[in-house]
Amino acid sequence: MVLRGLLVVDFTRYLPGPFASRELLRLGARVVRVEAPGGDPLRTVAPGWDAALNAGKESVVWDLEQDPALGPALAARADVVLEGFRPSVADRLGIGAAALPASIVYCSVTGFGEGNKRPGHDLNYAGWAGLLADTAPVLPPVQVADLAGGSLFAVIEILAALLERQRSGTGAHIIVSMAHNAHRLAAHRLRGKPERTLTGDLACYRMYETADGRFLTVTPVELKFWQRLCELIGRVDLVDRQYEQDQEALAAELGTVFRSRPLSVWLDLFEGEEVMAGPVATLTEASEWLGQPTATGEAPALGEHTESWRAELASFEG
Repeated sequence: MVLRGLLVVDFTRYLPGPFASRELLRLGARVVRVEAPGGDPLRTVAPGWDAALNAGKESVVWDLEQDPALGPALAARADVVLEGFRPSVADRLGIGAAALPASIVYCSVTGFGEGNKRPGHDLNYAGWAGLLADTAPVLPPVQVADLAGGSLFAVIEILAALLERQRSGTGAHIIVSMAHNAHRLAAHRLRGKPERTLTGDLACYRMYETADGRFLTVTPVELKFWQRLCELIGRVDLVDRQYEQDQEALAAELGTVFRSRPLSVWLDLFEGEEVMAGPVATLTEASEWLGQPTATGEAPALGEHTESWRAELASFEG
């Protein structure tokens, strides 16, 4: 619990900010979500996600008309402030970085960087970042720009800023651009040959249907793993064909083989072997197989901690 004793005040909504503050909570921080009287729209749009992202946090309702000073007072007490407003909005609300103590690590999660008012959601950022060019119009199954370009980059930068604050006593204003960071995830491809493995061009890096309608991931791009796969499936004649020009013909032969048995049989055959193959698991199966904890508990009720924070702030001021 390396962040024990630190207070994170989170003014964001939807996914990027709450995912980031959930990770800070997991590392031991105390997290207070500041919500408008109507609450984060995620509460009603996707209550399951809301519970997964916000269980264990505190909720304070900030009614600008009734109590405009509450948000700034909370932010001033924080070690870390997260906000995801469009440019100039935080300043107008009195919670901009310039209005707060210099010791605060202040993180602005933006779509396109400082000063850019272009609106967007994850798919827009991923499109601008070049992540979708090879697979469009297929939608990504997870919000890569929101969660990797936004949330995880924010956590990295916040942790680095907290470490620097230990040395200098001074915080920082971090500006996270989901579009720019999403581009960073793939920018290495600009310096190499066209990427074949991620676009289905290679028969040895694909998903294949099994006899029961499930799918198997197959990725042995290295010769030793490819050779062992061919041995186990009884097709050693395919070893020398791994990178032949007609990849579709090779894929068709592999497809015929993998459709001959159900997924469970293939997994049993490959268990313990030096073979790069695995299931296209459901989320439930993945949780069981990987042993990852699922979210427990519920998100706090909207405004559940508002009065306790009013009292705490009054005590602090006194």
